Amino acid sequence: MSPLAAARLAVIKVGSALLVDETTGAPNIAWLEAFATDLARLRGRGQGVILVSSGAVALGRERLGLRDRRLNLAEKQAAASAGQSRLMRAWETALEGVGLGVAQVLLTPDDTEVRRRFLNARATLQTLLACGAIPVVNENDAVATEELRYGDNDRLAARVAQMVGADLLVLLSDVDGLYSGDPRKDPTARHLAAVSRIDATIEAMAGGANAEAGLGSGGMATKLAAARIAAAAGCRTLIALGRTPSPLAALEAGARHTLIDAPSTPAAAYKAWIAGSLTPRGLVVADAGAVAALQSGKSLLAAGVTAVEGAFGKGDAVVVRGPDGRDVARGLARLDASEVARIRGRRSAEIEPLLGYAPGPVIHADDLAWLESRAS
Repeated sequence: MSPLAAARLAVIKVGSALLVDETTGAPNIAWLEAFATDLARLRGRGQGVILVSSGAVALGRERLGLRDRRLNLAEKQAAASAGQSRLMRAWETALEGVGLGVAQVLLTPDDTEVRRRFLNARATLQTLLACGAIPVVNENDAVATEELRYGDNDRLAARVAQMVGADLLVLLSDVDGLYSGDPRKDPTARHLAAVSRIDATIEAMAGGANAEAGLGSGGMATKLAAARIAAAAGCRTLIALGRTPSPLAALEAGARHTLIDAPSTPAAAYKAWIAGSLTPRGLVVADAGAVAALQSGKSLLAAGVTAVEGAFGKGDAVVVRGPDGRDVARGLARLDASEVARIRGRRSAEIEPLLGYAPGPVIHADDLAWLESRAS
């Protein structure tokens, strides 16, 4: 089975060179329609799909009459603003033609780097997927500055894959993967079908011979940088030729590509990040029943909390301590410390009148890592 067919949730990055006709500056309708058929097949099999789509600046340049000039930052932002609606209309037309709904999601680095905003953005994407829509993600270039932006959509796609726990990141390029040299200049260059890990030797291949592979703001080096981010999150990366009609069908039929492995699963990598990479901002004490529930994979509810310490906010890492004083888990709080203090020990029916809304668990099971060695 191909890596794409086996994926539970795939993040697919599509660049400007695939979406925009270089001659007219308009959307490449024929490519979009064929690609929509690809996506419909994946969704029909029950696979989750998130698109990370470039193209707003390229489409906006044509609309604003800026195609034949080098753009400064303000002009890039204006082009992004003018082109984003054209980009979404092109996706809507193509995907609705095969019965798929779409939703626009514009992100800035804070949305993937600041934990509170990370949780909010992740919840939005998960809800869209649950509703059957295909999220179309792009950087919010209309307001992003050069000092605070992802820099390329390969990196953005990797951050999105990390955020949602995707098991496959697909980067569609103008080459069919990584080579030991530039295949356009070196006839002896070897294609690498699989890469177990990205080391200095692999990076040297991208930084030199493959530097121009991939049009737009990136290249092969940015794709490997994205693959490194994805691998740390337990997500494999597939680099493949995108210009061919129905590139995903071609992949499943055996088209050449490079698959970059990941050392663990998305869930395991995320739990390891929570357990070992974040500085706790506070702690909650749980009763024996709550601790037993956490160990069996359940969420931490307010009813099981007996005490709160620290001034943590929503999205901050907190320690979960058992009634015997041992630290049993770490997790990301879905409420701030003052809210948890108000509702600790309360049943679900009592919480909404106190807070004015029903907040759900204090720490969701998905955002909680059990500290086995410390609880033994």
